[in-house]
Amino acid sequence: MTAAFINCLMGMLYLWIFNKWLPGNIIFYFQLPGYMKSNVFLILCAIAFFAIAGFSFRMSIPFHAVDPWKPAQLLSPGDLAKSIGDPQAKQPYIFCIGPGAVIKGSIDIGPARDSSNLHKFKQELSKLPKDAMIVIYCGCCPFEHCPNIRPAFTLLNEMKFTHPQLLNLEHNVKVDWIDKGYPVIQ
Repeated sequence: MTAAFINCLMGMLYLWIFNKWLPGNIIFYFQLPGYMKSNVFLILCAIAFFAIAGFSFRMSIPFHAVDPWKPAQLLSPGDLAKSIGDPQAKQPYIFCIGPGAVIKGSIDIGPARDSSNLHKFKQELSKLPKDAMIVIYCGCCPFEHCPNIRPAFTLLNEMKFTHPQLLNLEHNVKVDWIDKGYPVIQ
């Protein structure tokens, strides 16, 4: 179906609804002079067009339009590398919720998009205090395409952890961590 045809159908629907609220119902439309009928029909088609356009726009917004983390909860790779390299610093719990652990000291959970791995992550988290410093990373791809970070970070929020952080890997773990010479698992 073309958009014009859909708009006309929506216009007729609006016309029917419009006439239901007026005295005389559908007869009212047929009592209008010809020039008014076309004006009413065009106005209703325009309303239908904008209603459909608005609905289409709403459906084009990705499901993850609102991410479960705040910008302040993003941790730069350089800051994590500095923390790992400093024996005096309090070390965070680092979880890889992607295809494979690469970062030194990280615990491999597996892809968090799989419910079994998410359950495994929940079990690991249940052993930690709620104020623990927790860093998660995936590194398979940029955030907007990653199927693993949202379920994992949502779980951290649901479990009421107060210091969860997401490692800000803009491209992937190879480009943003390995190629920069940051510490890796040997």
